[in-house]
Amino acid sequence: MQDEQLEIADFLRRYPPFNELPEETLHHVASSVDVRYFKAGTRIVEFGEEALAWHVVRSGAVEVFRRNGTLYNRLTEGGYFGEFGLLHRKRVRFPAAALEDTLLYLIPEAVFTELFENNEQFADLVEIEDRTRLRQVVSRREDANQLMSATIDTLIGREPVMLERHSSALDAARRMTEEGVSSLLIVDKLHDAGPPPRMVGIVTDRDIRIRLVAPGLDYDTPVTEIMSSGLVSVEHKQLVFEAMLQMLRNNVHHLPVLKNHRPIGVIALSDIIRYESRNSLFVVSSIFRQHSVDDLAALTVDVRACFSRMVTEDASSRMIGSAMAVIGRSFKQRLLELAEEQLGPPPVPYCFLALGSMARQEQLIVTDQDNALVLDNSFDPARHDDYFKALATIVSDGLARCGYSYCTGGVMASNARWRQPLRQWEHDFTEWIDKPTPESLLNSGIFFDLDGVWGRTEWIDTLRSLISRKARGNSRFLACMARNALLRTPPLGFFKDFVVEADGRHSRAINLKRRGTAPLADLIRVHALAVGSLAQNSFERLHEIIDADILPRGRGQDLHDALEFVSMVRIRNQASDLAAGREPDNSIEPESLSEFERKSLRDAFLILGNAQKYLKFRYQPGRAN
Repeated sequence: MQDEQLEIADFLRRYPPFNELPEETLHHVASSVDVRYFKAGTRIVEFGEEALAWHVVRSGAVEVFRRNGTLYNRLTEGGYFGEFGLLHRKRVRFPAAALEDTLLYLIPEAVFTELFENNEQFADLVEIEDRTRLRQVVSRREDANQLMSATIDTLIGREPVMLERHSSALDAARRMTEEGVSSLLIVDKLHDAGPPPRMVGIVTDRDIRIRLVAPGLDYDTPVTEIMSSGLVSVEHKQLVFEAMLQMLRNNVHHLPVLKNHRPIGVIALSDIIRYESRNSLFVVSSIFRQHSVDDLAALTVDVRACFSRMVTEDASSRMIGSAMAVIGRSFKQRLLELAEEQLGPPPVPYCFLALGSMARQEQLIVTDQDNALVLDNSFDPARHDDYFKALATIVSDGLARCGYSYCTGGVMASNARWRQPLRQWEHDFTEWIDKPTPESLLNSGIFFDLDGVWGRTEWIDTLRSLISRKARGNSRFLACMARNALLRTPPLGFFKDFVVEADGRHSRAINLKRRGTAPLADLIRVHALAVGSLAQNSFERLHEIIDADILPRGRGQDLHDALEFVSMVRIRNQASDLAAGREPDNSIEPESLSEFERKSLRDAFLILGNAQKYLKFRYQPGRAN
């Protein structure tokens, strides 16, 4: 071996993960190394470029950055970087620059991959073991996505412009022109000091066009007659992602930002656009402009394109699940508007419910419809049910046309069993908790993830409070729910290898919903019921479960990472199917994954298995008889 290669080998063997390699392998690596010099301040690799080599610092110092430009790591002699890009799509994920004059050893991608796949100890040291490895994978994805880390106050460019409620529409237009803004907060009274002004509404350019100019109203019209009331607002430390969801959910383009109950700014749709995978906002806007079921059904192409784009842009599973759920809600809302136009106003008030993954904001592109109707207590089936049956049928049929298949279990508002007055829902939920049966436990697993889509949505707060109050201290009910949550186990054999099965078009596949995300959501729900959580989203429930301190230390974060990783494998698989022109599903063949992904997926399933063991220990489901 040449002197230079001997020197390289001597250097490498001083540092992990090279110090565990056999001599023959170490010399093979040394012989493949390309030595590069980088002057201080120069870029080494850029985000998104092809990942060609693994980098080891021989001398000097290197800074590695997140995608948003913030510092991720600083490396000196013996440090290494670039493995994440080599293991994921062969694209650089973390750009790097020389902090000082730096000498690097570049190990070619083919040699790195050979080491990784053929040397278990090397792979483990590079990745970090088990749940720590999974934490690293998930945190890197989160760190690389600004939408999941940026807070709303970073978008505020100026203080809000406010106007008192006794002003005229002309005053509002002049003030907006003078200040160069597209919106004004309307307040009861402006104070120089003391309590914050009480917001009563907001006026936007659009309000002036549609509510003043178009109908030809006098410019002296009170501003209160053209403003939008019932304000939706956000707190200054909420995430940009959460602001986006508020806009999607409420179909608004401006959000007041509050700090200590005082408005400190207004963010507009244009502020969000640069952070957001824009299609989801535009799809929701398009849904509300359609005038027929045929028009709505034509948007399924856009919905799928939106899903694929979010995956391509590295959105997290929570972002994707939330955005797709809001799109699904919007389809329901527009179908309900069309149904009321066709049938006339409802004979009694009602609330249309979303259930399951849509209510949890965890919906993907492959989904069915679970929904129900809560009716006013004055509901009389003989006089009113024909209307609500017709309304529910229009919505369910319309959803099926738009890509949300019928529920095979019949959990739809078109089924008379799931059209009930509020008092009947309260009675049913109480019975399901106090006197659980196999059937009612299945219903609890569906209906206790609920969200109001249309109508008297405040009734849902009543039902959620009832569930929380009744379930929290009911050990028998929790034991029964835990027993049901243990019915679906992770697909791992005795030696922790994958257990595959024939599933649809796949001959050796794992159904990632049935054996992964569903059992994770089930066990998280049990813990959430136990602590009285009112949250619906599994990630939000986990935050409250962790705060309640009912899990062994670190297990809540483990569950978060396992749910995120399994969800993303499922999501990427569906996006891959769409790209290939196949109908997407929930099944994946482990052999189609990289070795790194298989290891991480196995880690996630091990976390699920351990979490189910703890569920069994904590709630003693064997006593649920």
